[in-house]
Amino acid sequence: MQPEIGKIYEGKVTGITKFGAFVEIEPGTTGMVHISEVANTFVSEIKDHITEGQQVKVKVLSVSEDGKISLSIKKALPAPPKKDFRSSPRPDNRGPRNDRRAPEKSAPKEPQTPEAAFEDMLNKFKASSDERMGDIKKNIDNKRRNTSRRRG
Repeated sequence: MQPEIGKIYEGKVTGITKFGAFVEIEPGTTGMVHISEVANTFVSEIKDHITEGQQVKVKVLSVSEDGKISLSIKKALPAPPKKDFRSSPRPDNRGPRNDRRAPEKSAPKEPQTPEAAFEDMLNKFKASSDERMGDIKKNIDNKRRNTSRRRG
């Protein structure tokens, strides 16, 4: 019987190789799960994720003209939760994107006019920009000093 593409089957791992695993989805019908389709993470050693004889859920990806069945374990699993990049830490370890510094504790502010809110945002941007430009200038000066020492 030809398996249905896109359908999820319960199968038994019948063999493991360096490049994937063979799964029997019906008596006499075996397909292969490529190593890249085993888990939602990078898999360097397939035996760390599945074992021979294990029951697994697989999704049929394709069936070639010569009858080879391509399967996926990771696509049969529920989708992993998506990361919210807006609140994740920045790569430069400065904390979440919207909050570079801890908020100051003060009395609740009165509502600002749009002009005052814009001025406040502009002043914060200028201060942040000046701080970053200072860091860049220090970096450039240090590089210039280091290269001039090498020449001399």
